Amino acid sequence: MPTTVYRSRWRTTRSRLLIAAAVLALILAGYLVGRAQSSDPAVSAPPPPPPSPAESPAGSPAGSAAPSSEPAASAPVAGVDAYGRLEAENAAAVSGIEMEDTADSGGGRNAGWINNGDWLRFDQVNFGDTAPASVQVRLASEATAGGRLEIRLDDPAAAPVATLTTAHTGGWQNWRTEVTDVSPVTGMHTVFVTFGNDRPDDFLNLNWLTFRRE
Repeated sequence: MPTTVYRSRWRTTRSRLLIAAAVLALILAGYLVGRAQSSDPAVSAPPPPPPSPAESPAGSPAGSAAPSSEPAASAPVAGVDAYGRLEAENAAAVSGIEMEDTADSGGGRNAGWINNGDWLRFDQVNFGDTAPASVQVRLASEATAGGRLEIRLDDPAAAPVATLTTAHTGGWQNWRTEVTDVSPVTGMHTVFVTFGNDRPDDFLNLNWLTFRRE
């Protein structure tokens, strides 16, 4: 009887040892497989991310236009063009003058009731790099005695660069274009149009003026 019990215990112990050895073998095999996979570059290195859809292969934003080879448009003329019409009604400031509806061609308003010492001011008038040769003045007068229209730059007391002697035109709305020479002037200036006569009466209406290079 004791021999039978001893053999039974030995078989149980041996079975347990075999099971434990099998478990250890499985654990060891799993460990070795994991090490082999982690050391394989094809397994450990993740694939590179795909290119961002917001950028093109060259690194510029997707859909951005290629630089244009066309020349840039020229910059607009700064200030007020001296060679366009300087309308009296568009003066930046006036002294001693009133505006009225005009019967001249083109309509609009003209400066009226002009007397000695009155003036108009035009700001930022651009003469460019080539000086004008003359100035055209659109005027009307019913006064029997004429006067003077003078153009001065930057100061109403500066020496005039142009002087026009005015005369009777047949009526306050009987318009005529007069021309006079201009001293050389270039660049940007404030233009004062001043008026003078030797009588205390209104002597002139003014619609517009424009400088000419010819």
